[in-house]
Amino acid sequence: MDEELNVTYITLGGLVEVHKYRYLYFTIIFIAYVLIICGNTTIVYLIWIHQNLHEPMYIFIAALLINSILYSTNIYPKLLIDILSEKQIISYQACLCQYYMFYSLGGSEFSLLSAMAYDRYVSIFKPLQYPTIMRKTTVCIILALAWLFPACHLLATVIMNANQKLCHFTLRVILCNNSIYKLHCVSSRAISIFGVISLLNVVLLPVLFIIFTYTKIFIITYRSSKEVRKKAAETCLPHLLVVINYSLLSTYNVIIVRLESDIPTVALLIMTLQGVIYNPLFNPIIYGLKMREISKHLKRLLNRDTMN
Repeated sequence: MDEELNVTYITLGGLVEVHKYRYLYFTIIFIAYVLIICGNTTIVYLIWIHQNLHEPMYIFIAALLINSILYSTNIYPKLLIDILSEKQIISYQACLCQYYMFYSLGGSEFSLLSAMAYDRYVSIFKPLQYPTIMRKTTVCIILALAWLFPACHLLATVIMNANQKLCHFTLRVILCNNSIYKLHCVSSRAISIFGVISLLNVVLLPVLFIIFTYTKIFIITYRSSKEVRKKAAETCLPHLLVVINYSLLSTYNVIIVRLESDIPTVALLIMTLQGVIYNPLFNPIIYGLKMREISKHLKRLLNRDTMN
């Protein structure tokens, strides 16, 4: 009984007129989630079953798409339950868990994109040494670090948040993000400093590394033959599109959180949904259409399904 009394519940007030538009919200979110799961799973499946796609470049793509599935699963099931519920509430502990997964997996996205940039850099600048550098063991270590590094960084922030006293119990959002700081009675300088350090290490450094590697790649390939330029464009442009897309959406998310009190609830809802739908939904489309080998296998799969 005492444990039940100690549970603190937070109201998520980001859904506008949920009673009136409940089924519309549910349909949109459910369709988006199904498309995200089906699209990402299909590309991962193709990479898994085809031996010629068992290369570091495609393994990193599969890891990125798996990350999108985990990222979406952290948000959509809870959101669908909230839409069908009379009250949109979440325990503070569960809210912290969602917050942790939201930013940890978001950070992993940048880590995986920087790993892909490094892979392309090595394949173009050191083609003869590529098999030696990008061995199976190296790829496994990079993947482990891509998920563990952001997760460890965010853990300290979550622990500090868990020990904060709460004076407010309502958020104008549909998921637990940096808005949880507004629940605290007193702003914590330690949390703010740790947040800045995490932002620098988990987001800014990978982005700078990606910009540096792709800049070098495009400078060198621009001076090379037409065949080299074509190969670089085929393998690098899809990654670059995803990097630009995700960086813009992440910046978008930061702006939303900072300006939350000045944005109407309807606009805040639309902006938040854009942030959590676009990237997981469009990643498999970009890689499925722009990566030649994946595109070939995808067409064969679709043609086989049509014939059956």
